[in-house]
Amino acid sequence: MVKDEEGIIIEIFVNNIARVKVGRHNECKNCGACPGDNSVVIEAKNPIGAKVGQRISFQMKDTNMLMAAFVVYIVPLIAVVIGVLVGQVIAKMFGYNPWGFQIGGGIITFILSMINIKKFDKFAHSNEKMQPVITQIIS
Repeated sequence: MVKDEEGIIIEIFVNNIARVKVGRHNECKNCGACPGDNSVVIEAKNPIGAKVGQRISFQMKDTNMLMAAFVVYIVPLIAVVIGVLVGQVIAKMFGYNPWGFQIGGGIITFILSMINIKKFDKFAHSNEKMQPVITQIIS
């Protein structure tokens, strides 16, 4: 499913990418993870040649948002649980108290999941299919 959003172009880059200031929608108001009080700044492909200051409409795929939410919120939780379980197994193998190994395993896998989020961010930023696309100039 594709979602249409509106925003104002605040900057144009050489490679036909525009920085767009977007007002928050209902999904964003509950999260609060994005910077800014009432707006978010995103980068979108600009195939129609919109200029700075113009109000535009752009499309963003819902599947991209779901995948990003899964990677950012769910994967770290799963990683920590796996790290705790692996730490417990390792402690039992060597006959130690499992508390320290569980905590250590959880911390290590949480750090690895943060590295994974950074890599996903770079991948999503460079992937043509995941970037929003400006579809029309409103004013």
